[in-house]
Amino acid sequence: MKWILHFILSAAAVLLWANVLPGISIASFGVAVIAVLIMGALNLIVRPILFFLTLPLTILTLGLFMIVLNVIMIWLAAWITPGFQIEGFLPALFFGILMAITNAGIDRALQGDEA
Repeated sequence: MKWILHFILSAAAVLLWANVLPGISIASFGVAVIAVLIMGALNLIVRPILFFLTLPLTILTLGLFMIVLNVIMIWLAAWITPGFQIEGFLPALFFGILMAITNAGIDRALQGDEA
């Protein structure tokens, strides 16, 4: 049950940050839900493969390439999701940072509900 609440709050966060950040547009809450589903699937399936393939570059940059990998995942999700557009590297970077912070806050807030 907790994962459903996390999922809905993440979709709301996608919609919020898309409306706040310039260069990012999302058509509706339904599109945000689909975007969260696609981002989750990409992070589950594609990200480990890309991480393995770019491991030497990640080591060489002391982990900073993981930021670029995160932006690639967001761009890929926007490319797959109709109604979700990102115009440029910096909007995708800021969106990724804000979503990571927001999801960490959601995780922390929902930890207290485990009783």
